[in-house]
Amino acid sequence: MREGAGAAMLTLKEFLAREVVPALGCTEPGAVALATARAREELSTDQVERISVRVSDSIYKNGMNVGVPGASGETGNALAAALGALAGRADLGLEVLRDCTPAHVRVAKSMLSEGRVEVVCLPDVHGVFVESRVESESRTATCVIEAEHTNIVSVSVDGTTVFRKGRRGQGHGEGQSEGHGQGGGQAQSQAADGAEDAAADDRDIMDGVGYQDLLRLADHMAPDEIDYVMHGVDMNKAIAEYGLASESLSGLGAGKAIWALMSDNKIEKNLAFLIRSYSSAASDARMAGAQLPTMSAAGSGNQGITAIIPVALVGESLGLPKEAIARGVTVSLLSTSFVRSRIGRLTPVCGCSVAAGAGAAAGIAVLLGGNWVHAARAMQIVLSNTAGIVCDGAKGTCALRVGAAACEAYLAALIAVNDRGINSAQGIVDDTIEGTADNVGRLNAEGMRDVDRVLINIIEERVRRSEMM
Repeated sequence: MREGAGAAMLTLKEFLAREVVPALGCTEPGAVALATARAREELSTDQVERISVRVSDSIYKNGMNVGVPGASGETGNALAAALGALAGRADLGLEVLRDCTPAHVRVAKSMLSEGRVEVVCLPDVHGVFVESRVESESRTATCVIEAEHTNIVSVSVDGTTVFRKGRRGQGHGEGQSEGHGQGGGQAQSQAADGAEDAAADDRDIMDGVGYQDLLRLADHMAPDEIDYVMHGVDMNKAIAEYGLASESLSGLGAGKAIWALMSDNKIEKNLAFLIRSYSSAASDARMAGAQLPTMSAAGSGNQGITAIIPVALVGESLGLPKEAIARGVTVSLLSTSFVRSRIGRLTPVCGCSVAAGAGAAAGIAVLLGGNWVHAARAMQIVLSNTAGIVCDGAKGTCALRVGAAACEAYLAALIAVNDRGINSAQGIVDDTIEGTADNVGRLNAEGMRDVDRVLINIIEERVRRSEMM
């Protein structure tokens, strides 16, 4: 979609296909695994000798401490890279590690201990960028992902390009020569150029679309669109119930802790705490690497949890039919992507707290009988409350933010549909939801430039201290 094209050129089917897709585990190590899996497919043998991966600071940060699906709680981008090359199926997208087994994990860990897997952070490259290089005894294949977690833009074998995708999805043919022996500086410069294009691509789907027009996409949903959205509801509730019931792979256990407090009558058994418990439990399981998929939103499984579960639980509590619940969830998903398009796909800002929390508030407001004005007001309330929350990487404590955002979304919607809340520009809040989202994006881009660098240094210093003990 081009600048000023408006909502008429964006269909709900296209939106769902691009922004709402199943993902297994955290999407950042998932993108790493996808890149190594796709590269390995070009080798004439399954025997992998060495893996080298270059990633943006955002991918590096989010993959450092998060569980890898099928790895029994083991974490890290390097493990994901090895498992992608050993067991990954690129045709499954972000469910690339669906077929991972304990035997694959043992081989992957051996490769790591032998120093045959390397992951390098490109500190000046932001957003989604992964360049994987997989070597057999006789051949080398490289795969590059940019802009979005499943957006493979090039694949090469022994320096010859076998696939290249244009910036706007136009193929450039096969057999083009591509030098992979360049120095680190040139590679980093190319990655930075790609990341700038990624930021532009990230906004394309929302370019020229006002918020009121965007929500109209949810007004007339086809039966297959309703079914697809409700499939996402079932998927995300299933991993939440796993997180509540599981004795293992439950991560931080935040969801189970809240559930126990309600069961012991230490806190009130109400919808707000039910939302917080379910949402946290789903993130608990996902961050621990449970081998259950989630329906993602705007490139993130945790955003999908935050955008879908609270809206669905409110709809169910009201006894609404699936068509109404699907519409509310769709409003949430559209609103999440609306905010995400302003702040970027991977940023120093916590997308669950900011984008998906705001999106869920809008979806709940609609289920409570509100119109687009109430939905926008609910988003304004959340954004004024959460705009400065940083993303310090994907890990167990994400469950706390997911649960908090989900609960705040419910409260913001209740305030908004009762015609209360913010009614004037103040602080980061503008007169319109478009202006507020732009302000949050500006805060992220201009005001938080060094956040990822500082966070990565903190995490790496802790790793070094633990290795010295």
